[in-house]
Amino acid sequence: QVQLVESGGGLVQAGGSLRLSCAASGRTFSNYAMGWFRQAPGKEREFVAAISWNVHDTYYLDSVKGRFTISRDNAKNTVYLQMNSLKPEDTAVYYCAAGDISYSASYGYPQFWDYWGQGTQVTVSS
Repeated sequence: QVQLVESGGGLVQAGGSLRLSCAASGRTFSNYAMGWFRQAPGKEREFVAAISWNVHDTYYLDSVKGRFTISRDNAKNTVYLQMNSLKPEDTAVYYCAAGDISYSASYGYPQFWDYWGQGTQVTVSS
């Protein structure tokens, strides 16, 4: 089992920044790919970003490329999502996920991720 706890959400004006953190405990953190998803009211859960277990590869939703950066610190069992130039359409509950996923092509699909955090609310006002 892996337990994930997100933090860092909040209310920010458009153009502002937030950094989300996800602290992991349980099984060996460094064995898992880590990802961030988001879900707005009335919408399906959406892939935002992922980082491979060895930190070599990162992947992003097209609409956040150049604005969001995913990173991880395996020594601290923590993954981060730095969000800059936030827009009102980024408003959602953001979820951290961990997965033993062999193929990066699977990162975008929630069903391939094994563990989820409880979510943290991000609200961007216009």
